[in-house]
Amino acid sequence: MGTVYALLVGIDEYRIGVRARLRGCVNDVAAAGPALERRAPGRLRALTLLNGEATVAAVEEAVRTHLKQAGPGDTALLWFSGHGTEYAASTPQELRIEPTGRCQAVVCADGPLPDKRLGALLDSAATAGGHVVAVLDCCFSGGASREEGTAARYLPPLPDWEPPSASRDAVGPDPRPHHLLLAASRIGQLSHERRFDAPGGPVVHGVFSHALLDALRGARPAVTGRELLAAADAGVRRVLSGQQPVLFPAEPGGLADRPVLPGPPDGGAGPSPYLLREGPQGWEVDCGRVHGLTGGAGTEFAAAEGVVRVRAVRADRCLVDPDGWTPEPGSVRPVALSALALPPAAVVLDGEDVALPPSPLLRPVAADSLEARSARVWFRVEVRGARARVLRRDGSPYVDPLPLAGAADAARLTDCLARLTHWHRIRDLDAGLSPLAGRVRVEVVPWGREEPLRPDGNGEIALAYDGPRAPWVTVRLRNTGPRPLWCVLVNLDDRFGAGSSLFPGQFIGGGMTGHALDGDPIRMVLPASRTGRPGAFARDWLTLVVAEGELNTVPFHLDRWDPLAGSHRSASGPPADGLLRLTAPRSRDMVAARPAGAGQWAASTLALRTSGPA
Repeated sequence: MGTVYALLVGIDEYRIGVRARLRGCVNDVAAAGPALERRAPGRLRALTLLNGEATVAAVEEAVRTHLKQAGPGDTALLWFSGHGTEYAASTPQELRIEPTGRCQAVVCADGPLPDKRLGALLDSAATAGGHVVAVLDCCFSGGASREEGTAARYLPPLPDWEPPSASRDAVGPDPRPHHLLLAASRIGQLSHERRFDAPGGPVVHGVFSHALLDALRGARPAVTGRELLAAADAGVRRVLSGQQPVLFPAEPGGLADRPVLPGPPDGGAGPSPYLLREGPQGWEVDCGRVHGLTGGAGTEFAAAEGVVRVRAVRADRCLVDPDGWTPEPGSVRPVALSALALPPAAVVLDGEDVALPPSPLLRPVAADSLEARSARVWFRVEVRGARARVLRRDGSPYVDPLPLAGAADAARLTDCLARLTHWHRIRDLDAGLSPLAGRVRVEVVPWGREEPLRPDGNGEIALAYDGPRAPWVTVRLRNTGPRPLWCVLVNLDDRFGAGSSLFPGQFIGGGMTGHALDGDPIRMVLPASRTGRPGAFARDWLTLVVAEGELNTVPFHLDRWDPLAGSHRSASGPPADGLLRLTAPRSRDMVAARPAGAGQWAASTLALRTSGPA
C-alpha cells in the first residue's frame, strides 16, 4: 500500500496584529495528524509548519520537495488552516480565468500565496504520479456576516501586500487541474471556527476541519473525495448556515472519485450519481428539482442496505426517510434512483408484435391515444421482420435500425429508448418562470473575433468548414445580473452523449464573464464516419444550468449511444435503464432556499449545426 506525504499548515498567530489572530488552526492540524495515521498506519510521512514557520517561501518549498515525493500509489496531502484573502483581478490573464473579477489567496505567516500559484505548485507535485489532495480551511472572499459564537478566517488585504500576478501555469489543450481541492467555503463566503465539545473540554476548530475529520474517522477504507466532501458538507450545515464546502474538480470518474488515501480496495463500483447523507433536517439525498425530481410519492432511492423514500423535494436535494433500516449517524453512502413518479416517454409500437422489457422510463401507448398526442418525449418503434426502427414524429430515424431477433435484442432496444429519453430530458431541462432566466447568456464566438454569432431562422447557430478546416469557436458565459451565479454548461451531441467538460461548474460574478475551457478554442469537427459525405453535418446543444449554489453535476453525464456496447451502465455517467431519470419540473413551486442551498435555478439550451466541406 502507498505512502501518505502530508504537509500540515496551521497558523493562529500572524505578525500583522492581534485582530488577525485565530484560535483553531493549530488545533486543526494537530487533530489531522493522528486521524491520518489511523487511516494509514505506519505509512504517514508528515511535515508540520505552525505559525511563524509557515512563511510563503516555506510552504512553497515544502510542496516542491516534501509533497513531490509522492509517486504512483501514494497520496500527497496539503492541509492548510488559516486566513484567506482576496484582491481585485487586474491583468487580462487574471480577468480571463477569474470570472468573479477577484483573485483569492491563502495567507501565510508573512503574506499571501495566490491560489493559482499554489494550484500550479500542487499540479507540479502531481507530475511525480501521486494523487494530490488539498484541504483548505480558510476564506476565499469577504462579504458575509459573522455568525454568533464563531470567528471568520478572512483577512482583508493589507496596503503593503502586492500579490504577484499568477496564471494557471497551464498551456495547450489541457488546462484542467491535476489535484483535488476540498475547500471550506465557496467564493463569496467566509469560513468559520468555533468551540466544539471534546473529552478534555471545549476545543476551538474550524467548522469545516471538524466536519471533515469526523467524516474521515467514520469513512470506508477507500472513501473518495466526493463522498468525504458530501459528509463534511452535511456536517457543516448541521452547525451553521452560509458556509458551503466546495469540491473541485467534481467531474464524475475523475479525481473526485479516486480514493483520498491509499489503502486496500473495498469493492467500490465507481462514482455514484447520488449520495445519501445526514443533513440538518435529517437524512437527505443530493438530488433535487434541478435534476428533474419533482414529485415525492412513489420516489425511492436504493442503497445496499435498503430503500429510502422521499418526503420532500428541495432545489438541490430531497429529504428522505429510511424504510425499515437505520443508516449509521453521520455516514455517507451511494444510492441509486430506483422509482420515480414522473410521466415516462410514450412508445408507439408499429408492426409485428414485440414484447419490450419493462422500464420506468417507457410506456407503450396506442398511436391515436391522448398519451401519444400529448407526450413530451415520443417514439415510434417500427418493427419489420427482425429489424426495429426508432423514429421521430416526422418519420426520421433516431439511430440506425436495430436487430430484433430475441430477448437480448429487445433488451438492447429498451436500453436505447431509455437512453434517448434521458438525453432529451437533459437537453430540454426547464425551470419554468424562474427569476434567474436570462441572467446568464451563452455566446458562441468565432475564434479570434469578439462579436458572437446569432441563431439563424431555424434557431440554430450555423457553423461551416472553410475548405478542409473545421470551424474554431470560443464559448462565453456572460452574467448580466448584479450578483454571482453558479453555472454549469452541459454539452450534448447528436450521438446522444452529454458531459460538462466545457464549463464543469463555477461561480460567475455579477457583470462578469466565464469562458469555456478557460478561453481555449473549440474545434467543431464532424465525426469521422461523416467526413467526406456530401451535405454532411452534425448537431450539438449547449444546455446552461444557472443556480444560486453548487449542484450535483454527475447526472448530466451520458456516454454516447453505441448499439454494440450492450448495457450503458458506466462510471462516466448514470445508467440509462430507468433507474436514473432527468425531466423538466412541472412548476416553479420551489421551497425557499437555505443559504447554502442551490435556491432558485434556471436552464436554457442553445442549438448548433456544423456543416462539412461543400
